[in-house]
Amino acid sequence: MFILYTRPNCPLCEEAKLMIQLVQEDFPLDYEEINIETDDALHEKYMLMIPVLEKNNKILLYGNIGYADLLEAL
Repeated sequence: MFILYTRPNCPLCEEAKLMIQLVQEDFPLDYEEINIETDDALHEKYMLMIPVLEKNNKILLYGNIGYADLLEAL
C-alpha cells in the first residue's frame, strides 16, 4: 500500500493524483491519501516536498510526480 501525502489547493498534488489514475489503468496501485495539514508533525516534515509518495516508510517520489516517474518507481 502506497501513501500519498498531499494538502488542499496544491496543483502538484492534483497532478500526482491524475498520474496515479493513469498508471492504475495498467497496473494495480492502491494508495491512501493523507492531508499533511491534519497533523503538525507531517506538515513540518513534508510541507516543502508535497506531494510525497511513500511505501513501507520509504519516500519513492516527491514534488513534480510524472507518469514515467511512477512507472519507474514501481
